[in-house]
Amino acid sequence: MQNQRVLLNIIYTLTFRTAENSTASTAAFDKNPQSRERGITLDLGFSSFTVELPAHLREAGGHRYHSLQFTLVDCPGHASLIRTIIGGAQIIDLMMLVVDVVKGVQTQTAECLLIGELTCPRMVVVLNKIDLLPPNKRQSSIEKMTKRLHKTLENTRFKDCPVIAVAAKPGGPEAPDTEEPQGVPELIELLKKQTYLPHRDPEGDLLMAVDHCFSIRGQGTVMTGTILQGSLAINDTVEIPALKVTKKVKSVQMFRKPVSGAMQGDRVGVCVTQFDPKLLERGVVCAPGSLRTLYAALISVRKIGYFKGSLSTRAKFHITVGHETVMARVTFFGLPPTDLCPLDTPFSFDREYLYQEEYMTGQGEASSGPDPEQWALLEFERPVTCPSLSLVIGSKLDTDIHANACRLAFHGRLLKGFEDKGYAETALPQLHIYKTKHKEGQVERVTDDYTVIGRNLFKKETNLQLFVGLKVTLSTGETGSIDGGFGQSGKFKIRVSEGLHPETKRLLSSTSKKKGKGGGKGEPASEDEPKADSQPISIHLHFKRYVFDPHKKMVQS
Repeated sequence: MQNQRVLLNIIYTLTFRTAENSTASTAAFDKNPQSRERGITLDLGFSSFTVELPAHLREAGGHRYHSLQFTLVDCPGHASLIRTIIGGAQIIDLMMLVVDVVKGVQTQTAECLLIGELTCPRMVVVLNKIDLLPPNKRQSSIEKMTKRLHKTLENTRFKDCPVIAVAAKPGGPEAPDTEEPQGVPELIELLKKQTYLPHRDPEGDLLMAVDHCFSIRGQGTVMTGTILQGSLAINDTVEIPALKVTKKVKSVQMFRKPVSGAMQGDRVGVCVTQFDPKLLERGVVCAPGSLRTLYAALISVRKIGYFKGSLSTRAKFHITVGHETVMARVTFFGLPPTDLCPLDTPFSFDREYLYQEEYMTGQGEASSGPDPEQWALLEFERPVTCPSLSLVIGSKLDTDIHANACRLAFHGRLLKGFEDKGYAETALPQLHIYKTKHKEGQVERVTDDYTVIGRNLFKKETNLQLFVGLKVTLSTGETGSIDGGFGQSGKFKIRVSEGLHPETKRLLSSTSKKKGKGGGKGEPASEDEPKADSQPISIHLHFKRYVFDPHKKMVQS
């Protein structure tokens, strides 16, 4: 049987009554009593129904299948439960975005739409609660809302996606169950038309996203989830990497039907023994040794356009990787402005990168177009376990959920993880991210044709030996190098190997005369003599310093 997984945010009991061979999994209904009382979803729920394989799938190479199984992933729609929404969205092939036909698109609806853009290729929009519209205005209201939704979606990957109107629970959650839903059979027919044969591959290491864990007396502990990669079978050994324990698979079920094994895309329940279900509410299970626990990670990064705030380096964001959400401090970096690399340039430790105070956008007065290629270092507050190339979503979940603001800030892919707790000392020095520095001082006087004394470039307490040998440029065009300190007040000598220009010497001579009797020719003037009244010759020192260099060396090209 080919599995097709659909994101469904609709009350399950209605779907069960409209399709034959429907099954509610053990985790389909919320444990929270409030969920049943109010007819709302507070946690991920799962169910399925089976239909005859549509003709277009048989023609597309699905002749070896007899039926199509829809696995319904019910994600809670409320804004405060966005962590659960993100976790559920990463295991779907087709998304159903449910919109209240009376209220229209809300802030949380827009957030769900953004998550869908990041996680799945296709979508169906369901206009729900059409029973609340006056009968004489119902059709015109549906058409008006449909037109508005198509306008909203025209710049997304879901442009021209189908929109269908239903009344999933006429009369609301308190209405009797005898009240028949409206439009749900038509919705199932639409889903059958929208299905496709997703690529499934049993090869590779097992990776399973676990969303519920519970015990069954006399049998053991059941972990329910979706196989994201590879396959498993009875008697296989699996690892729970967050707990660093391994367990043998005692039995496997797919919607209450025992099976000998399962593969990528399957929704399964895996039974193991001697494991406390309270230790794993949500997480991942994998082939032993195939996943690593990370203390920090490098990711590609793209800002989400609807996020209104800036993305600042050293700010903290909620980082969602798979089913885990953890706080992390973020450092943004990109290619140097002189590096003319094309978009989609891959990350490499062999390349130098420019430190950024914030994420750089391609929009503004001076430029328009796509954002430049950028990356980010994530330093997690607690370690996370995840595979490479995982989808990463950065959010500001502490924003007021009642504010009309998108909380999803950026997204990317995990490129490199750091497993060593001491990564700051062992791994980060290999990351060549630099800051550009510029210091400016003035020439105080000339001592001979090849030497000048400078001031105001360093503080009195600065260790000038760190700067000896660095090149400087005078505002008159000469290039020299710092030769050492002069006196005790932060002044320094500059050696100009090619000699001072005649015009520079004339300017400095003129300045010297205005200082009065500072000393005879060839004699160094007093260190405390007054400054010149004329415009001084400035000294410019440019260098770069690598952010993660433990020695804080200054480097010049």
